[in-house]
This record gives sequence, structure tokens and C-alpha cells, in this order.
Amino acid sequence: MTVSNIPYNLLAISVGNSRTRIGGFEEGKLVANHSFANDAAEPLSSEITRTFESLRHRDETSIVMATTNPPLSDELRKVLKGVLPHPIQRVEADLPIPIGRQLDPEAMIGEDRLLNAAAAYDVLQQACVVVDAGTAITVDLVDGAGTFHGGAIGPGAQLMLRSMYEHTAQLPDIEFTAPVEPIGHSTVEAMRSAVFYGLRGMVRELVEQFAEIIGTYPMVIATGGNSEILFRDYDLVDRVAPDLTLMGIGVTLKAALRREQDREE
Repeated sequence: MTVSNIPYNLLAISVGNSRTRIGGFEEGKLVANHSFANDAAEPLSSEITRTFESLRHRDETSIVMATTNPPLSDELRKVLKGVLPHPIQRVEADLPIPIGRQLDPEAMIGEDRLLNAAAAYDVLQQACVVVDAGTAITVDLVDGAGTFHGGAIGPGAQLMLRSMYEHTAQLPDIEFTAPVEPIGHSTVEAMRSAVFYGLRGMVRELVEQFAEIIGTYPMVIATGGNSEILFRDYDLVDRVAPDLTLMGIGVTLKAALRREQDREE
């Protein structure tokens, strides 16, 4: 199902493990997009309020929050209660994500993975793999009928580097950037090379395995904080979409609006 023809006004809040993304939509178009480190609820709430105040259609703007960090999102909702003029609706609890699912009964899937899948399929309308390269890296399959099958979860680039630093005696604590070349001529470059090419290789192997299972080669969409560094020039990846989770919140709201329209007709 595609719901891309329904206009909407939205303040989208995606609370992640290490960062919170805030998106403002006017008539279905993303007009404000910010990302902040998860330091504390108070400064984050000020940024959320500031983004809301920047929107032209505030009286008609829905506020929707998704989270992979429930303690912080719960605190944010308490701080924002009474500050924002509209109630904060929660993804899944109030607004189900419009994506089919074929998962184990006991599976607990992060909202960001489902939102990414819903956004990708809403646009592509075909089998795809969504790679989210953040604190963790996820590689998920959506089939041609729009069903989310799950996939793989591994440590993200910075987490891998931090693990090497914390569990060895001599490896340094470094930030993730693309290596200068595949052969690292220093310890720092050797670490970056292993992480960079290791993650690329993992994604390629998984995509090829998924393609064998479904019998067709899916499009590959990358998102997340490290997606540009890892995949912007990678032939495997068809699109890099940094705002995919925010777009997924938009797709979720549009599906709810469509259901309301259908009930009224």
C-alpha cells in the first residue's frame, strides 16, 4: 500500500540510542531537519519546541514520537507535556507502522527498523534491503509484497572501534572516518580500514544471501549517521537516504489519516 498522496503537517521525533532526530513537515514536505546528541531531556525538549514553533501550520500539526531509547523518550514526553499544544502520539502504541511482518512470535523489533522499511517500500514498491548504519548496523529485508522479514544486527563503526580500544592494551580511542586506502600504514588507519571494509563486506554478503532467498536482487537503501561515509560511493547501494526514519514517521501518520478518511466515506 502506498499513502504518498496524502498531505500532512507533522513534527516527527526519533529518539535513538545516541542521537535524537527532529523533523518538521509542512504539507508532506520535510522543511526542518535537526540531529542532536542525547545529552539530557531538557536541552532536547528546547530544540523540539523550537522546531515546532518554526512551522507555519502549528495548529494543524501532529506530533509523533518514535524511539529505540524508552527511558529518554519517556522523560522527554514528561518534560514536553503542557509545553507543546498537542499531545505526543507514539509510534506503534498509538499509530501502527504500515508494514507487513513475517517474524518469530516473540520477536521485539526496533521501531526505527520498521519505520525505515515502511518508508523505503512506500517509495520503491518493490523488494529492498535497508541498511541503517548508526550505533548498531542493521541490514533488513522487505519483500516485493511489502513484508518486513527482519535481517541482521551488528555493532556499528564507532562501537567496533571503541571495543578495540576498551579490550586491548595499546589500540587507541579514535573517531570513525573513511580510511585513506585499504592498506593501513599506521595503527589508526589499520583500524579504520578493518571497520570500513568489514562493514561493507558484511552488507554485501547479506544482500547476496537475501537475493538468493527471495529469487531477485533487491534495491539497497542506506540510512543512519555513518551511511554517507560507508556507502556514498559503494556500487552495491542504490540510494543513501539520511532522513529515512523521519520519512517513516510521515508514512505512519499518512496511513492513519488514510484510515480516518476511509471510515468517514
